[in-house]
Amino acid sequence: MHPFIQNIKSHIRVEHVIFAILILAIILRFAFLDLKLFHHDEAIHAWFSYQLLTTGNYLYDPVYHGPFLYYITASMFAIFGDSDLVGRILPAIAGCALIPLVYWLYRLRYLTGKIAVIAALFLAIAPELVYFSRFLRNDIFVVFFSLLLVVAFLAWLDKGKWYYLALAATAGALGMCSKENMPLILVTFGVFFVYLLWTRKITLPEKWIRDLIIAAVIFFGIICTLYSSFWTHPEMILQAGPLAIEHWIAMHNEQRIAGPPVFYLLMFVLYELPILIFTISGVIQFLRTGKKRSSDKEDEQEEQEHKEPKKKFSFAALFRRPAAPASIDRKREFIRFAVYWTIIACLTYAYIGEKVPWLSLHQLVPMIFVAAFGITFTGKYWKTVLVICAVLLFATTCYVAYTPADIAEPIIQVQNSEDLVPLMAAIDASDKVALATDQAWPFMWYYRGDAWDRFTYYGGLKDASTLLIGDYDIIITHDDESYDSLEGYTKETIRLNYWIDNTGTGEDPGWIAYFFTRAGKIGSYNFDVFTRTAA
Repeated sequence: MHPFIQNIKSHIRVEHVIFAILILAIILRFAFLDLKLFHHDEAIHAWFSYQLLTTGNYLYDPVYHGPFLYYITASMFAIFGDSDLVGRILPAIAGCALIPLVYWLYRLRYLTGKIAVIAALFLAIAPELVYFSRFLRNDIFVVFFSLLLVVAFLAWLDKGKWYYLALAATAGALGMCSKENMPLILVTFGVFFVYLLWTRKITLPEKWIRDLIIAAVIFFGIICTLYSSFWTHPEMILQAGPLAIEHWIAMHNEQRIAGPPVFYLLMFVLYELPILIFTISGVIQFLRTGKKRSSDKEDEQEEQEHKEPKKKFSFAALFRRPAAPASIDRKREFIRFAVYWTIIACLTYAYIGEKVPWLSLHQLVPMIFVAAFGITFTGKYWKTVLVICAVLLFATTCYVAYTPADIAEPIIQVQNSEDLVPLMAAIDASDKVALATDQAWPFMWYYRGDAWDRFTYYGGLKDASTLLIGDYDIIITHDDESYDSLEGYTKETIRLNYWIDNTGTGEDPGWIAYFFTRAGKIGSYNFDVFTRTAA
């Protein structure tokens, strides 16, 4: 190797590589951030945020998840103006912020430099993470708050400073205020925490009771404040929980958006195949190395048990500070946690009846840490393997995130079609528009405020004579409930929104062919657009 290159390599540290990865994550999330129209759900989230900004009114409804998204988006609209681009800025920041958390774990000595770099790179370029970091939804915030909670809690155990537990409580509370799956995540973490205490692998800081009281005040204070709409609806403090449980149990049973238990496995095959392969490899390698280590320590443990007197169980002991922990391997215990988190998350979302692509994020983040661990077992070829994985993931990311056209991909769920772009240009140039259909989205967002005055919303099909008397420049109907023609108007059928048709792909070549060609069949909800002809 040339001395100059050798000199550069000798000066490159983990910090430099992770900083470069952070720059890459920022570029991938912020480049052409408003390239695509809002997804159906994004338009609803943005409109509710706009309503909060302009009217000051918000009341929690579990159908649309927690209040955090609406308050922060309304704040962004107040500062920078209301637009698609502004609405997506904070999700993009949350997606980028995952990278510094990996570095924090490395600094706390829970990750090796190699695993930290691999995990940071995967978090930066994983297609589903990039896609939903450019998307106005709650899930990227829940993922960020979940990982922040873990890292801040570990920092509290390590440093013993109260403000780290306060930060963990803040993260947990904001996650609770983001989406109703956060309690499942907290239970998952809590069970592992009890395991660590029970096995004496951790001990609590000396002033843990004081710190816990402060954290509890912060945690419940944030939740009560946001769910009560800053105390304008205090009744929601007690009502929000039962409402959320009732609604989402009903959705689970109804399976409104149904899918097989392997739905997310198929999503990972389509978008995160390298990560999936090395996650499986990582779990296997962890179990194999664990067996070797446990067999080596059996004799030591037996000898220690003979030396120490057996302790009787006492409920009072549960409220005392545990004894000093046994010597443990931090890095290995974190991978154990990542394996556990991955397995619990995958089983949980496989069971939950409603299957939507953004829920894959809650499984993908812990998978990435396990996959990074798995790649380290490729020995001297780990860099080559990482490059191959990165190229495959990056190519998929570029396709799903930066294609300015309607694409047949499960990740899009129900995306507003790019056919709406020329339609909205025509609407902008019109004075009167009739919506003779029950579909008002995404027009309610794109023509918010005074711009909505040009629309007449009928909520369904009307007699042709009624619409012709209205002297509209554009008349929009659902193509299944429409007119063959309208005198004085030209007719065009366009997509309102679209999705991949799961019953077949193209001429039904099968899912293996689809994996390589992406020649999928698109299903869609269509508009008939009648435009007045020039006189």
